[in-house]
This record gives sequence, C-alpha cells and structure tokens, in this order.
Amino acid sequence: MKLYLGIDLGGTNVKAGIVNEEGKILGKGNVSTNLPCPADEVADKMAEASRLAAAAAGVQLSDLIWAGIGTPGIANTETGVVEYSANLDFDNVPLERMMEERLGLNAFIENDANAAGYGEFCFGAAMGSHKALVITLGTGVGGGVVVDDRIYAGFNYAGAEVGHIVTKQGGRLCNCGRKGCFETYASATGLIRTTKEAMEEHKESLLWQVAPTLDAVDGKTAFDAMRLGDAVGTKVVEQYIEDLATGLTNLLNIFQPEVCVIGGGICKEGDTLLLPLRERVMKEIYLGKNSPAPDIRIAKLGNDAGIIGAAMLGRTRKKI
Repeated sequence: MKLYLGIDLGGTNVKAGIVNEEGKILGKGNVSTNLPCPADEVADKMAEASRLAAAAAGVQLSDLIWAGIGTPGIANTETGVVEYSANLDFDNVPLERMMEERLGLNAFIENDANAAGYGEFCFGAAMGSHKALVITLGTGVGGGVVVDDRIYAGFNYAGAEVGHIVTKQGGRLCNCGRKGCFETYASATGLIRTTKEAMEEHKESLLWQVAPTLDAVDGKTAFDAMRLGDAVGTKVVEQYIEDLATGLTNLLNIFQPEVCVIGGGICKEGDTLLLPLRERVMKEIYLGKNSPAPDIRIAKLGNDAGIIGAAMLGRTRKKI
C-alpha cells in the first residue's frame, strides 16, 4: 500500500496526516503553531506533527512516498518557495527544501486553499470531474480551481483568490484594501457582521433570543432565527444567499466548471442554504439553452480536505 504525508499549515495549528491511495487518513498529528516565530521553528513544528501522524498510523516516515504541504500565501510550485505569507510572516522561505531536510522525503508545496480544493477534487464532492471550483466560506472566502485535473494558480502562483472579486462597488472595506470584496459579505465573518448590523437596527427581532449578546452571534444565528419565523432573521439569510449567489455566479461564468463545491461551517445548513442558492444562481448564470450547468454541491471532506489534498500533490509533479 502506498502512503503519503499531508501537512496543513495554519496560523493556529499545524495538522499532519498519513493518507493512503484511497484518500483515507490513517493517523493524524497536531501541533500548535504559536506564531509569531521564525520560519525554521515553523518547519520544526511541521516535522513534529508529521512524526506524530506517522506514530499514530504505525509507520515510519521512511515508509512514505512523498510529503505535500498546504501553506497560506503565495507558494511558488516551481521553486518550492513561499514567496509571501502575511499570516506566517514568510518572505521567500524555501519551504520545500526545509521540509525535505527534516523529513527525508521529496516535498511539494501549494497554497492551502488550493490544496483543500484539490482534496475535494481527488476524493470529495468533486471526485470524478475534470474541471472543478471549490470555495470555502470561513473567516474569508478561500478558493481552489482545478482545470483538466491540475490546480490552476496563475502565472505568478497567486491565482484563485476568489474572495477578492468585488461584488458591491464601494462596499465594506476588505483587509486586502479594496471595498466591496466578495468575502466581506459571503464569508462566515461577513454573515456575522450582517447579522449584528440587523440586530442593532431591530431590537425587537428574535435574533436577540437566539443570541442574547452581539458576542454570541455566529454563522447559525440568522438561520436559527429564520426557523423561529423571525422576519429580520429571514431577511438576513435571504440577503446572505443573494450575496453568495452574486459572487458565485461571477466565478461560474468565468470558469464554467463541471462541479462547484462549497465548504465551511455555514454549509452545515444543507438544503436550507443549497436549494435557494442553486435557484438564484441558475437565474443569473450565463448558459446556452442546451448547455449543461455546473453542479453545485456541499463539500464532503470537512476539515480533512487540506491534509488529503496536500498528500496528493505529488500526483502531477515529479522530482528526480
């Protein structure tokens, strides 16, 4: 049985897993990133998480075929260098070489959102397709694009930053410096902000019954209020789905994937989110009368997508 190492490098935790050819995780390791710290220390923690994963799976690192790493930032897959990552304070860090030295394995890096998208493509909701779009609704809106079975990252490895298309000109200020970015409305953070704004404007709303304080608001609050029959909560959900559909339709018009996968905690709402979202998108998407439409699906791999996708990175890359 061929086994691979997948590492999901995050600002809070480093997660590693031993993954088999069927995309099953046989053992995991988790180490706190404890930022800020130098790149060498981050690499040491990645190696530690990898050893823990190998021990949990009952294997040695030397038993593995390769190591794949999903990292925040601009990951140059030709040079193996993380050219920039604001979250990690990386500036031209040769992460592939650093991990090869620590693990004794060939290593491959990729942007973390791309790696998670690749996981859904290989073994998740987009499995069996050849062109796929995967977006994750979290703190921001992350994206991964697969074209003809390969990750698309642009000529400068900074592509598929789907959260930073503008969907409301002159709208909310985004961390990237633009106003009205998709992720300022469609992310979980954006939904929470919209919910809080509605609560402050409507003190009579049942939103206050679901979340007694603004600090208690989360991505479920508006959906829970809607289920109680609250008009304000219903309006928030409808506005959120409209905002999500607007950005998603733009992306579908550009890439026209066979499958579009949506992940993140908000997707636990299932058909309550998916059915009206599909309906809205189908009213706006650019298609011919007989053209097949992209299939919009909920992600399957959850928090494991990054590990699984990273573990599969060597499939389309070779090192001698």
